[in-house]
Amino acid sequence: MNMNQRENIAMITGASSGIGLELTRKLLSENWQVVALNRSDFPADDMRIQKAVNSGWLRIYKIADLADYASLRRTLADFKDKEQRIDILFNNAGGSFSELSYSKQGREKHYELMTVVPYIILMELKELLNKGVLKTVINTSSSALNYVKEFNIEILERPKTFRKLLGPYATSKLALSLWTHAIAAQLAKEGIKIRSVDPGGNNTLRKGKKSGLPIVVKLLMKLFFSPPAHGANQLYEGALGEHRNETGVFLLKGQVADLKFEDHAQNVLERIHTIYKHEFLGGYT
Repeated sequence: MNMNQRENIAMITGASSGIGLELTRKLLSENWQVVALNRSDFPADDMRIQKAVNSGWLRIYKIADLADYASLRRTLADFKDKEQRIDILFNNAGGSFSELSYSKQGREKHYELMTVVPYIILMELKELLNKGVLKTVINTSSSALNYVKEFNIEILERPKTFRKLLGPYATSKLALSLWTHAIAAQLAKEGIKIRSVDPGGNNTLRKGKKSGLPIVVKLLMKLFFSPPAHGANQLYEGALGEHRNETGVFLLKGQVADLKFEDHAQNVLERIHTIYKHEFLGGYT
């Protein structure tokens, strides 16, 4: 690409471990500035990371819980006060939980963290994106969405049953990709492109950290899944690769793929916009 990448700034949520950490490393190695929104610390023994922190090339904003609107509001206000622009926003933070749990706002935690919060972050940082050059948003989705058999947003917000990976996690990723599709035309008027990307199968298991994955999936992950650098490359290509001029699409294995329940996309967008408008902007926690 014939641009001076030293001028580019990427924001990554969930940048301190797994795919987000590898994406941070990759972008830093290509002379990008990276702004990270994290719950946990970066590895203290990674000298390249620590050097980037010390030089200001990697700037870190810590937050205990992205799904807590009071904390998110304060952190994003600090972010907007200190940062001048963003070229690419990687909404990457997520995870699979081992049991049914709820956010402080009373919605199922997968849905709040991986469907609603990325929308809030986009809306709050849109002004900084408009000041950037690339004006691109990449939402980390998952091929697990292809296993969703039925879609009902009311049930998604407050499910009565729980299933690891293929329950609220998969449906929340589907809802993320659906609103990504629905909002694309609106963002295009401002020159912003948005895509959701499946990073593929990656071994993101961490020692001592509980996982919401079924036992058989954890075993397969240890034996056969790629290291997180694979997922980082998928997100990087999703942002800067052959589909960089497309918007609203879902990328699976690097190619545009169909979305199930596409007729629900506008409804999902309207639902989360209402949450953003009345709860996040309204100040309710």
